[in-house]
Amino acid sequence: MTAELLQLPILLVLFFVLLFGIGFILNMLLKTTWLTIYLYIFVMLPLVFYRLYDTDMSFWGNLKSYQIADYLTALGGLAGAYFSGSAIKTLREKGYKMF
Repeated sequence: MTAELLQLPILLVLFFVLLFGIGFILNMLLKTTWLTIYLYIFVMLPLVFYRLYDTDMSFWGNLKSYQIADYLTALGGLAGAYFSGSAIKTLREKGYKMF
């Protein structure tokens, strides 16, 4: 029980930083602002759900089979993707031409 409580905050920070970094670089290179959050919501989450989908269970049964740690990890990644877009937007508004 103690190991899981220690691993969850580390996992959340890891996914946040991972998606923030990837999103920041993609947004900077492709000159977009919200590309990462769109990719995360419309590509990554459905791919993970499809990969782990159990055909013996219903749609709602599959959603109920995930634990709270799975949902928190997804939210941590979503927050990282969102904040990468808002960081790029803020840098552009401040006048940084590179971003």
